[in-house]
Amino acid sequence: MSASKQKFVWGLAELIEAGKCFDEPCPKWPGESQAVALAAALLRIRNRRGRLSRLRLNSVQRLFEKRRGEQNIVLKARQLGLTTWVAARFFLKTITQPGTLSLQVAHTQEAAEAIFAMVHRFLENLPEPMRKGALKTSRSNVRQIVFPHLDSQYLVETAGDRNAGRGLTVQNLHCSELARWPGNAAETLAGLRASLAPGGEMVMESTPQGAAGCFFEEWQKAPQTGTVRHFFPWWMEPLYTANPLTLGATEEEASRALSEEELQLRQSATLSLGQIAYRRQLRANLRTLAAQEYAEDAESCFLASGCCVFDREPIEQRLRELATLALDDRDEREEEVEERRWFPPVRGRRYIAALDPAGGHAEGDWSVLEVIDEQSGRQCAEFRARIGGRSLAEKVSRIAAEYNHAQLVVERNNHGHGLLAWLAEYPNLYCAGDGSAGWLTNAATRPRMIVQLGGFLSVAAGLIQSRVLLRECRGFLHLPDGRMGAANGAHDDCVMAMAMALTVRAGKAATG
Repeated sequence: MSASKQKFVWGLAELIEAGKCFDEPCPKWPGESQAVALAAALLRIRNRRGRLSRLRLNSVQRLFEKRRGEQNIVLKARQLGLTTWVAARFFLKTITQPGTLSLQVAHTQEAAEAIFAMVHRFLENLPEPMRKGALKTSRSNVRQIVFPHLDSQYLVETAGDRNAGRGLTVQNLHCSELARWPGNAAETLAGLRASLAPGGEMVMESTPQGAAGCFFEEWQKAPQTGTVRHFFPWWMEPLYTANPLTLGATEEEASRALSEEELQLRQSATLSLGQIAYRRQLRANLRTLAAQEYAEDAESCFLASGCCVFDREPIEQRLRELATLALDDRDEREEEVEERRWFPPVRGRRYIAALDPAGGHAEGDWSVLEVIDEQSGRQCAEFRARIGGRSLAEKVSRIAAEYNHAQLVVERNNHGHGLLAWLAEYPNLYCAGDGSAGWLTNAATRPRMIVQLGGFLSVAAGLIQSRVLLRECRGFLHLPDGRMGAANGAHDDCVMAMAMALTVRAGKAATG
């Protein structure tokens, strides 16, 4: 008998029995799991025409389910149905496996409400005897559904709540649009991971937003952490097609009208002329956002998304060069090394050491000291740690002293005021034109600093030694609010320290 004719009106015992074989093959649906069969039989979604329909897996959902692991990260184009399937899968686990807490975390309140509206639709369209029997809720609101007979619940939170998941033991965790999480996304994610029970299932998914930030870093290190990578390009959605006649009056004319890039993509991805026409529409309408919202490959989509302040090509070229050096290969976890020396001080040379200080909090910004050769601008050393106060003053003064008592430039904003008091005895402390100790970053000096660093990267990126700095430069973006800065979950402390050093160097050269 087909699933559509079966009467899935189960009591508590039948639901629990289904949960025990949740991911096992379904005997009545060859090639499908019990979870997929349950979804088709029990769950309803609102389709693109706005009508209720059974949840039958599309190609993206099916491929994810086939390759899914315990820990997953998904890089995807928009509106492929992945969020729907994860919500459905976790909802079914919640109603069939006692003691289950499923948590979905969205990037905004609006997104959280949209996800939960879909979950409520699953619940509201279950057979009435189930809703009033085994799955009767004791609480059902805009962010929580509780099933007391199963001692299970389904929660939706926003990433803006830094305490999301704290104090909970979560069996299923879905982190939606991770690249767009506000604030310190890495810290929020770490707290959520700590709440995940042993053997729990986790899905992180997002469209790309620049080659930096929490989602990008999680994608990069997935092979080392045992996280299963999933990449789904836009053409996996069959509806993403357009009239091929927009390319030419005949198929032959349309084929001749394709660019070299379009010809290569059509061949490598086996795209139709209609899909190529749709791609042209995307690029005409979305322009620079097309690569971000409708990803085509798992590498260039990160680089193409997010509007980088600096020219990316010299940055990428220098990163490739450093990756081939045997000396650099010995340090695979460069971010965890506090102090790096590439070139020792040379007698008679002058150096500039610029410090972007932080408060020293374990999950906050980094305090960064960049040491450059005054004449060439070559990066010689870098110090990067989450320390502040007297400990930081002692560290940076020692490094600067070793480099022939380099001119020590300390940003005096915020934490810098107190730090300058600890460094008052340093013999070569930078002072502004008015005699004030330290460098002031403000609306007038900050753009000048960014221009200096950008120009240096364009013509002399080969003098940069730090991959941490280069990655920060790659993720230094034009933000939606008009500012320039790091992507969500990323840092720009190395960027600002180096920009400060180069601006002071340029000022000294201008004055002779």
